[in-house]
Amino acid sequence: MRKLIVCNIMSLDGRYEGPGGDVMALPFDVGFDEYNAERLRAASTLLLGRKSFELFKSYWPPIADDPDSPPVEREISRLNNAIDKVVVSDTLRPEQTAPWDNTTIVRRADAHRRVADLKSEPGGDILVFGSHTLWNDLLSAGLVDELHLMIGAGVVGDGTPIFDGKPASSLRLVGTRTWHGSSLLLAQYAALPGPSSR
Repeated sequence: MRKLIVCNIMSLDGRYEGPGGDVMALPFDVGFDEYNAERLRAASTLLLGRKSFELFKSYWPPIADDPDSPPVEREISRLNNAIDKVVVSDTLRPEQTAPWDNTTIVRRADAHRRVADLKSEPGGDILVFGSHTLWNDLLSAGLVDELHLMIGAGVVGDGTPIFDGKPASSLRLVGTRTWHGSSLLLAQYAALPGPSSR
């Protein structure tokens, strides 16, 4: 059984993105890229919502061949370009996935069944970056195995909360990690069935 792992950065005050949907308001640093590259190396499927897919597609493809980009970003670009991608969307069309021809589009009504099928197939991890609406829905449906939250030392004051809270989910801390020269704290949680305990 493959694991579905959600990996997201968040602000210290619990925001997935800043005011107006500004993800760049979050406290990124070197630890973020290092960990994302590590997670991509262990994965064989990248699962995304449409908005995150379009953001990734607009940025990552050319970075692999950009000599001015940091080596870790060039590696992330190569891994993103090579990995099989599944996008949950009712509006994305196949011709809009170029240059990533290794992309499958799944309609929202079919997402739970398709994700359950993916988890039962052989292969590496199924990785979710960004895709807040998608992974909150999958967490509520009991389809997320682990949640890896990179908590940064920044307060954005407003924006989208990391959890939508419907329904409540139970999480168990299974690990923490920091990086030299980084202000990020990684908190790794196992997602458990049933509501959160008080």
